[in-house]
Amino acid sequence: MIAEVIVDVAAHPIDRPFDYVVPERFRPLIEPGMRVKVPFGPRKVLGFVTGTKSESDMQQSKLKPIHELMDLVPVLNKEMLQLADWMKDETLCFEIDALQVMIPSALRAKYEKRFVLTGELTELAEPLQPYFQRKPFLRAQDAVELFGLLKTELDKGTITAETDISQKTEVKKARMVTIESSLEKLEAIEIRANARQQLKLMEFMKSHAGSTIESADLQKQSGTTLQTVTALLDKGAGTLQVTETYRSPESLADIKEKAPLSLTLEQQTAFAAVRDALGTSKTFLLHGVTGSGKTEIYLQTIDRVLKEGEEAVMLVPEISLTPQMTLRFKERFGDQVAVLHSGLSAGEKYDEWRRIQRGEVKVAVGARSAVFAPFRNLGLIILDEEHESSYKQDDAPRYHARDVALWRSRYYNCPVILGSATPSLESYARAQKGVYELLTLESRAKNQPLPEVRIVDMREELRNGNRSMFSVELAEAIREKLEKKEQIVLFLNKRGYSSFVLCRDCGTVGECPHCDISLTYHRSKEHMKCHYCGFEAQVPDICPECGSEHIRFFGTGTQKVEEEIAKLFPGARTLRMDVDTTRQKGAHERILTAFGEGKADILLGTQMIAKGLDFPNITLVGVLSADTTLHLPDFRASEKTFQLLTQVSGRAGRDVLPGTVYVQSYTPEHYAITLAKNQNYEPFYTQEMTTRRQNGYPPYFYVVNIQFTHEDLMTAGDYADQTVRFLQNNLSPGTVIIGPSASLVARVNDRYRYQCLIKYKKEPRLTETLHQLIRIHRAEWIKRGATLSIDKNPSTVM
Repeated sequence: MIAEVIVDVAAHPIDRPFDYVVPERFRPLIEPGMRVKVPFGPRKVLGFVTGTKSESDMQQSKLKPIHELMDLVPVLNKEMLQLADWMKDETLCFEIDALQVMIPSALRAKYEKRFVLTGELTELAEPLQPYFQRKPFLRAQDAVELFGLLKTELDKGTITAETDISQKTEVKKARMVTIESSLEKLEAIEIRANARQQLKLMEFMKSHAGSTIESADLQKQSGTTLQTVTALLDKGAGTLQVTETYRSPESLADIKEKAPLSLTLEQQTAFAAVRDALGTSKTFLLHGVTGSGKTEIYLQTIDRVLKEGEEAVMLVPEISLTPQMTLRFKERFGDQVAVLHSGLSAGEKYDEWRRIQRGEVKVAVGARSAVFAPFRNLGLIILDEEHESSYKQDDAPRYHARDVALWRSRYYNCPVILGSATPSLESYARAQKGVYELLTLESRAKNQPLPEVRIVDMREELRNGNRSMFSVELAEAIREKLEKKEQIVLFLNKRGYSSFVLCRDCGTVGECPHCDISLTYHRSKEHMKCHYCGFEAQVPDICPECGSEHIRFFGTGTQKVEEEIAKLFPGARTLRMDVDTTRQKGAHERILTAFGEGKADILLGTQMIAKGLDFPNITLVGVLSADTTLHLPDFRASEKTFQLLTQVSGRAGRDVLPGTVYVQSYTPEHYAITLAKNQNYEPFYTQEMTTRRQNGYPPYFYVVNIQFTHEDLMTAGDYADQTVRFLQNNLSPGTVIIGPSASLVARVNDRYRYQCLIKYKKEPRLTETLHQLIRIHRAEWIKRGATLSIDKNPSTVM
């Protein structure tokens, strides 16, 4: 029996299945989708079995046997193996990358290199002796300074090098105590009169006779210790069993079940269309204004799918949306829901994934990677806020969750719902062409009016001498809402204190020494930080160029706004929500829960607060700078600005109280800002599509972004030139190649970056040409320190 194995080595010549002999003892067990440990060259590596056969093209004598089975049940089913094949071609990645992204990080192997003593050390290797006296091996990471000596001994054969593969997270075990059910037997147990702890525990056991309880809970509830529990169990008061258990991301104890809400006429029409399409691979674009009740349609459709005995996946873009969305789902479906997002620990993710794989839950709620939830009978996939760029993965495999959802939809013959108040232009264009079916919700679910939006011209504020980041109108509105005890959301798309630090005398800006980007000033630690490579530096007292003391901070970040709020509105309780305040596990949930419970008046944050938040007491939203995303050198800049403003405006007036939104801008006449005022999506779509048609951008053209990096500027430019010539010689004349040019941030982490864009409508030779380019890079350029990345349909070209 021969197994075909994709090994965990990301290299071009190795990106194919290798044949291994299946030892006799593994033959009854081995199946495609299992992980195995196999010899590969001088070491043992992890691999995925993708198929089995009876014969190999290689000589039987040259085939190596599988060393170890890592699983008893396949971690990837037949569907996932086919999906990996499709992703390899679609995203131009290694097959091992596609396989690894489908499983939780806990199942991705950790390799530990060890040096094992197998003979007598020579006199020269005396410094190694103490290490091997403590234990029979030495870990490679503990021996960096001894590699010279180790190499000598390896050559002599007194030491061998081993690679140990282990899982990063183990299955969680719980000690369960089953208390004796017979009261007579419990009373017959002899306990000394002075053994007060045992007597106390016995009273508890009598009142819970026959029940099974975790040992830790038993100790806690009875107020005793493990020693006391063990002593009574030894006397026959019960039995102890170690069983497998799950780490629970959140408690279900306080969640009360909620009944479905009654649907409006518009919601009923949309729900009926999806319900009638169950069992088909139809794609719906659910376009509804903010607060129109899209989530209720999702919930009722999933309820119908579960009644058919099928499963559902619900994707949300931001980790900050997951707590609220999870709560809504658990109120409706209880413990049928599994949660998958980056805020969970590796162990929690692994346990949630196992619950799905074992068929113990029917619904998966989570961010991008939840699209790979290992269900076997999918009936529905939903992408909420489908326009969000976070659905696209930035590194290999560069997949878009929407494309994976559509592939799985065809495999299971189940519908996909793409929901948004501001759909991506590509999706809306497909709906206009009839590729997707368009479902529209034009009014809010509770018939509340859309919030009143006022655009404030910040140029006028400057002319009137107001240098604050708050316009007079917005500041007055905040004071009024604070007096009424209503809540306020302030949105700014920049974290940190200031954008940059500048010398007023010579104009020198504090820049990262490793990247061509200014450092962002963070007030809390009085330091400057590069958000590309992580470099940090103290703020200088004097300018390093001219020696001037006139160092000033320019631009505005969330920390600076928080400080100004404290000055302007001294009594206001403010919560800040950005990357810096949400680093800790569960921080998103704690901040949103505190705000929902009314423990703060103002929620200040970056784009993580712009979507999905649903609090009845928010009546005022302030957008402090609408221009942050508008002037980026990216063809999607206007679209992203319109989407962000519409989404953040939608946080106001979602219940009985009416809402008001203030949008502060230095370019208030721009159509992305004026049309976001009344959530006028169709006029925006028409105008933006005209611009895209004139400039030849998606959805009229497909785009591929190719980027090169090298430590030497001239070498990076040379590879980029060679690539453009290669593409021009191999692609059709109608295909447009732009570049090469330096990337917007031309240097990151001491590596120079060049890029070129391919724009095409139909290009039959594209995939073949890109694969050829990758082969040239891996055969020649990679040896000279160059890197190449290819992103088909990128979310940004910066």
